[in-house]
Amino acid sequence: MSLDAREDHDPIETTEWLESLESVLDREGEERARFLLTRLADRLRRDGTQAPFSATTPHRNTIPVHREAPMPGDLFMERKIRSLIRYNAIAQVIRNNRANPGLGGHIASFMSAATLYDVGFNHFFRAPNGDFEGDLVYIQGHVAPGIYARAYLEGRLTEEQMDKYRQEVDGDGLSSYPHPWLMPDFWQFPTVSMGLGPIQAIYQAHVMKYLHSREMKDMQDRKVWCFMGDGECDEPESLGAIHLASREKLDNLIFVVNCNLQRLDGPVRGNSRIMDELEGVFRGAGWNVLKVVWGRLWDPLFEKDKKGVLQKIMDESVDGEYQNYKANDGGYTRKHFFGKYPETAEMVKDMSDEDIWRLNRGGHDPFKVYAAYHQATQNANGRPTVILAHTVKGYGMGSGDGEAANEAHQVKSMELEALKKFRDRFGIPLTDEQLKEVPYYKPEDDSPELRYMHLQRERLGGYLPQRRSDFQSLTIPALEDKTFASQLGGSKGREVSTTMAFVRILNGLVKDKEIGKQVVPIVPDEARTFGMEGMFRQLGIYTSEGQKYEPQDKGQIMFYREDKKGQILEEGITEAGAMSAWIAAATSYSNHNLPLLPFYIYYSMFGFQRIGDLAWAAGDLQARGFLVGGTAGRTTLNGEGLQHQDGHSHLQAAMIPNCRTYDPTYAHEVAVIVQDGLKRMFADRENCFYYLTVMNENYEHPELESVPAEEIIKGMYLLRETEGKKGRVQLLGSGTILREVEAAAELLRDDWGVGADIWSVTSFNELRREALALDREAFLDPEAEPGKPHITRCLEGREGPAIASTDYMRLFADQVRAWVPTDYHVLGTDGYGRSDTREKLRYFFEVNRHFVTVAALKALAERGELDRKVVGEALKKYGIDPSKPNPLTD
Repeated sequence: MSLDAREDHDPIETTEWLESLESVLDREGEERARFLLTRLADRLRRDGTQAPFSATTPHRNTIPVHREAPMPGDLFMERKIRSLIRYNAIAQVIRNNRANPGLGGHIASFMSAATLYDVGFNHFFRAPNGDFEGDLVYIQGHVAPGIYARAYLEGRLTEEQMDKYRQEVDGDGLSSYPHPWLMPDFWQFPTVSMGLGPIQAIYQAHVMKYLHSREMKDMQDRKVWCFMGDGECDEPESLGAIHLASREKLDNLIFVVNCNLQRLDGPVRGNSRIMDELEGVFRGAGWNVLKVVWGRLWDPLFEKDKKGVLQKIMDESVDGEYQNYKANDGGYTRKHFFGKYPETAEMVKDMSDEDIWRLNRGGHDPFKVYAAYHQATQNANGRPTVILAHTVKGYGMGSGDGEAANEAHQVKSMELEALKKFRDRFGIPLTDEQLKEVPYYKPEDDSPELRYMHLQRERLGGYLPQRRSDFQSLTIPALEDKTFASQLGGSKGREVSTTMAFVRILNGLVKDKEIGKQVVPIVPDEARTFGMEGMFRQLGIYTSEGQKYEPQDKGQIMFYREDKKGQILEEGITEAGAMSAWIAAATSYSNHNLPLLPFYIYYSMFGFQRIGDLAWAAGDLQARGFLVGGTAGRTTLNGEGLQHQDGHSHLQAAMIPNCRTYDPTYAHEVAVIVQDGLKRMFADRENCFYYLTVMNENYEHPELESVPAEEIIKGMYLLRETEGKKGRVQLLGSGTILREVEAAAELLRDDWGVGADIWSVTSFNELRREALALDREAFLDPEAEPGKPHITRCLEGREGPAIASTDYMRLFADQVRAWVPTDYHVLGTDGYGRSDTREKLRYFFEVNRHFVTVAALKALAERGELDRKVVGEALKKYGIDPSKPNPLTD
């Protein structure tokens, strides 16, 4: 009697039903059996009975033995190669830490995942070759030494480079983790900030489908592989977008989760099973789930398990126990695992403790891994696939030396005796004496091992990882082109916002015959907020299935139109998702040999503050495109309050070295900045991306006799001057607060007889960067004539103190203080935002025209150019209450 039959009230009837279903399965196949079960479930639901359902399956392999695709190749040779890679990865970390204690590095993660990568590199990961652009592989960051070890055997890295692991300052070093910025021809994707690899991989596959549907790039059957750890799945970004992958039918996406059951400090789920948890999550989200739990050495035991007792133990055991089984020896496993039931103890009575300890997990069995990869790559059911591979952290390092130990992640070295055990286990041809120096081991170039490695990669198109760092320059419209020229002449009495100016430029770009199709507008779910709904009908919103319904606003000119060939990526309410889509588009020049011009527009508060790690990764990836922070500034988005009002995004953007940032006030500034950005990124191929803030406040835009494009790009230009007889000040402003600065100049002239030079500062960040660069040059070449920063040249020789006011924290404008050649006073919006009118907010944060005026008068009084009582008179005249709340603390 089976275990299930113990509670069966009519086992004879049960047997008859099972035999009938088995007959259908054998004679008519899975589809027919599934059809019958589905009809039965439908009947149960009609009767109000819930059909039995489980999101998880027993703790065993999804693919049964008789359905495993046979593994090709020379398996003995592949094991030798895999062993050499394992050893050289260990040697790299040990050697570098002996020479430079404290450099660090990780051994255990790659030891657990070596087979997962090796089977991929030998049989599945295709490199770019001809018109086939290759598969994209997101490699888990902590396994970098193993990837370097493979590249070393392939001859792509030298021994000298291997010994420069984590030593990059002097050049030719190897980065700690995958970093395209540091190794631009090698690494494709930065992944070690855990969670970013999975979400980027999902949106990479999404954008690939988008390009294929728009007939811009034939993706053929390219795959996106994403390797991740089971502990990494705790990161919200890891699983937060998996629903998109099934909804958009991303059957070009394969996740491989290395389930070694351990995080950095201990078990991932000591009291349960992480594989069950992930199986339920992914299956519930609509993914194909392939579990690779047990290796082929377990197959004979499963054959003996006629009563299901072995399976019962497996289903009862939790991860904390599975960790112990590998941290201890075969005797421990015999007693604590097989010894739970007499039937299982009997199964292994003729096996030695060593035989029991060698019972392998699926992720370490190339046959089982190959079968799973093969099935995943043959997937044609319109769903993404996840492979959950059961492994041991620190596999091969030896019990007591890191294998399955809680501290495995922190192991940076191995004692000589442990190395000897490793050598013996994996057949590394080194003597005891040689091991003392932990040398790298590489066979002769014409050895069977290396010939096999090269042949396998040759069959797959070349070596991986590799990255394309160059592309063909694009023809960018000149500033005089109508796309930009229409915004250079002022608004002719009309009141418009910089957001509107930006959208008009974007509309012009998508119509450009040269680059229009390559423009990718991206929004989370705020197109109407930013006045982009006009693009719905014109461009369409991309969806993998087209529009299956008639939109509610079909009768309107700007109705909501979804299209399989749509150009707009509207990603829904997900800033992280939209940013990941932008990253995929912004690196298309590298990954698909197709430069795209992505413009991602969003609430500025929900940019760098919310997805700062992704923005940092974009810099590492050498992304090219525009991030557009809409409704920017602390006081400009007036009604939304504390959580929405941004007064610091430019400071956060400034932290990314290759992110150029601008806070324009007028349409002509927006036009100049966008055109310059396109030219630098896509014509001159400068390695940078742009952050641009725009506002939804409407006002008239001036017409200038000559637009000072060069100075706008440098970050500052003289907008206009006012006359006065009682002193003079230099007024600096950016964004919407520049208009308050301009109004303050009028008050200074009309109420106090003070003249002003009004400066539009389009980028305090760029002013600072230029000044720092010049300071460095002067420091390193003290005998040369030092260059003068742009801000110094602008203000040098001008009369009076300088007063800067912005809609951002004081630190934003204060960062250029060292290069201002006069007294410098800064106003800004420090503190939490709140809801109210713009006028009241600017009073509360002390940046309105009256505060600018008083600050200017105070600066003149401190110089002795005005009587101090004038400042008090101004406070009274403008109704400024000295006891008002302090925005920084209240």
